Amino acid sequence: MAKEAWFERNKRKAATVKKYAALRAELKKKKDYAALQKLPRDASPTRLVNRCSMSGRRHAYIRKFGCSRLTFREAALNGLIPGVTKASW
Repeated sequence: MAKEAWFERNKRKAATVKKYAALRAELKKKKDYAALQKLPRDASPTRLVNRCSMSGRRHAYIRKFGCSRLTFREAALNGLIPGVTKASW
């Protein structure tokens, strides 16, 4: 399981992205890249990370189900995800 601090850090980044979204859009429209560089790094939406809701893993995240591929496979095999059946794994 991922540390709780990682989830908290991502929440803080999301708040920063929301705070600077309008300013970033305006600076991008003006093509003022020098001013964009002076904004906090966490103001960029690309710094946000999707994490698995069960294991906390950030790689191989499946957005539709909100979990990583490993957790998804395990849950699908156990029949915990409605509508998903084992095909040819």
